[in-house]
Amino acid sequence: MNNLLVFPLIIPLLTAVALIFAHSRVMLQRWINATGAVLNILAAVLIVREVRLDGIQTLHMGGWAPPYGIVFTADMLAALLVLTTTVLSTACLFYAFGSIGRERERHYFHPFFQFLIVGVNGSFLTGDMFNLFVCFEVMLISSYALIVLGGTKRQLRETLKYILVNIVSSSFFVAAIAYLYGVTGTLNMAHLSLRIAEAGQGGVINVIAVLFLIVFALKAGLFLFFWLPGSYSAPPTAVKALFGALLTKVGIYAIARTFSLIFYHQPELTHSLIGWMAVATMILGGIGAVAYSDIHRIINYNVVIGIGFISFGIAAATKTSMDGVVFYLIHDMIAKALLFLLGGMLIKTAGTSDLRQMGGLIRRYPLLGWMFFIVALAIIGVPPLSGFTGKLLIVQGGFATGHYWWTGVALVSSLIMLYSLMRIFIGAFFGGEEQSAAIQEPVRIKGLLSSAAALFALILVIGIGSEWVYSLASQAGDVLTNPAIYIDAVLKE
Repeated sequence: MNNLLVFPLIIPLLTAVALIFAHSRVMLQRWINATGAVLNILAAVLIVREVRLDGIQTLHMGGWAPPYGIVFTADMLAALLVLTTTVLSTACLFYAFGSIGRERERHYFHPFFQFLIVGVNGSFLTGDMFNLFVCFEVMLISSYALIVLGGTKRQLRETLKYILVNIVSSSFFVAAIAYLYGVTGTLNMAHLSLRIAEAGQGGVINVIAVLFLIVFALKAGLFLFFWLPGSYSAPPTAVKALFGALLTKVGIYAIARTFSLIFYHQPELTHSLIGWMAVATMILGGIGAVAYSDIHRIINYNVVIGIGFISFGIAAATKTSMDGVVFYLIHDMIAKALLFLLGGMLIKTAGTSDLRQMGGLIRRYPLLGWMFFIVALAIIGVPPLSGFTGKLLIVQGGFATGHYWWTGVALVSSLIMLYSLMRIFIGAFFGGEEQSAAIQEPVRIKGLLSSAAALFALILVIGIGSEWVYSLASQAGDVLTNPAIYIDAVLKE
């Protein structure tokens, strides 16, 4: 057992509690929050190191041996996602210091920020389905507060929709867990894999599998993303970046974990359904990305396309595609967070989110413009940037399984992402001087750019050091394609 696994939950939890008592002292909150975020990064780095050297790490809560107690499990997939979460959330936090506003900071922005990280990290590390539901709810309750904080009319309207959708999906989640426990008598993920393998996946278990897929698809925005573009446009930029980078990816992680470890025996049903949902998501997301002139909407629909692309890799379910899923998932979390931060700065400098009213910004903000350009290239997978290796592996996996049509849609979706992001770049930064944005008074964004610099550096480092990152992603892919590795690590004691 490794007690280190609880630190990514304990550190943000204790930080959040401390922040509650300092809610009226903004500078003290910033110091406490920043300290907790840095400590969480250190804990995540240590977990990745332990998994790299010694394999899957487990922690049996209360000393109860599985499958009777709650177990936390860190394979390389979970460890990498926790590390990515801690790094990008810290960047978003420092961005928030200069943009969120003291009024929001005095009204519990900082505690809810850390509670959100508790839920996200817990979702990645838990090895129990009911505990996964609990961590989802911690994450969602925190997100409810963050999305409405500020109380604008738009926030209130979108919060109602966001809460309603998540209440419905959480109700389905509880029902699915109840049915699963009634059929198998356990909720430990490793034990569930054994029980379903023994009983055979058919009949009622397939119904339960589809119900879980609906739940996680709603959480991730896979096909059922009708709530996402509006909801993710409402909160401040730092919160948008957190949501776009983390919340949907927790749903994607849940799909990858459950349908590679538990419900993997009839891929002609489950994985085909994931594949068709992924294709529909990429097509509909692409339509949305080119249909709007609002930068919020364009970026949100790019998030949707990315969700579809990663899900396509899960549906292919080969070793190559799963390696690509892990690699591209890490890249996509970082790149989308950075895209939201740069988009927020772009809107701030232009004074509007309407692309038709922007132009000529490259003259005053060249660094912002070229950072946006490079991130756009990374997102579509231009080598040697971070998106290339993961995208290549997923496409290779699609071709290897004979899903040529699905793979074609995935490739076309990359071109649509390129078009939509280059449309922002050209329209906002190279438009004519007569555009209203070109005559705006200069806005100071140096501090905000500095906050985003760490994520921008990661985009470059992951791309240049892709061979090393691939070795970690391949270790995670081994577990996703060979459930016995996970089962043995959890149940061996």
